[in-house]
Amino acid sequence: MTADSAGPAASGTAAPGAPPRGERVVTAAEFERAQASPEFQELRRRVRTFAFPMTAAFLLWYLTYVLLSTYAVEFMATPVIGHVNIGLLFGLAQFVTTFGITFGYVRHANRRLDPIADKIRTSLEEGDL
Repeated sequence: MTADSAGPAASGTAAPGAPPRGERVVTAAEFERAQASPEFQELRRRVRTFAFPMTAAFLLWYLTYVLLSTYAVEFMATPVIGHVNIGLLFGLAQFVTTFGITFGYVRHANRRLDPIADKIRTSLEEGDL
């Protein structure tokens, strides 16, 4: 039997879906303990305190834009500079807002979420839960 036909173990690669060599398999019970841990609950709280208000604020901002575009046509058609009107500026501001929220979330995640997530991951990988 050659190395190619001997299967993944003989060729030095792990079977599809199997953990790489040297890494332990985390059990469902360990995941459940991690989910019940105070660290995980704090992580969820921190995600919610950013995501829910930002989602609500953006949806309110978007709904305002749509309603103004529908019911305040003359206002949205008000020229600002040349052919650029308020409606166009509000539409472009939707993109700016999206990028701003994305930037804010990445910053929030790097500072407030990733340290806790790394601690939980390390505990799972080392079997400390």
